[in-house]
Amino acid sequence: MTIRLELPSVDSLKEKRRILKSLFTRLRNSFNISISEVADNDTLRRATVGAAIVSNNTAYGDKVIAKVVDKIMNESNVIVSEYNTEIY
Repeated sequence: MTIRLELPSVDSLKEKRRILKSLFTRLRNSFNISISEVADNDTLRRATVGAAIVSNNTAYGDKVIAKVVDKIMNESNVIVSEYNTEIY
């Protein structure tokens, strides 16, 4: 899954990284996923995030990804501008 995030209230790259690190930690702990910033690393108010889950059950994987997206959309300091999923 790839998620494009907007961070409108960020004033420095240090603050951006702090917000993302906190978000990633909470998502890893809640859903046991792999997640990282994969692009826009040095862009101040934008982040592209990649997340993955490994499962032998497609329905379970879809459900977890949907919950991850919902949790990110409920965050107060980030805005989801777009996301897409891939199943292998």
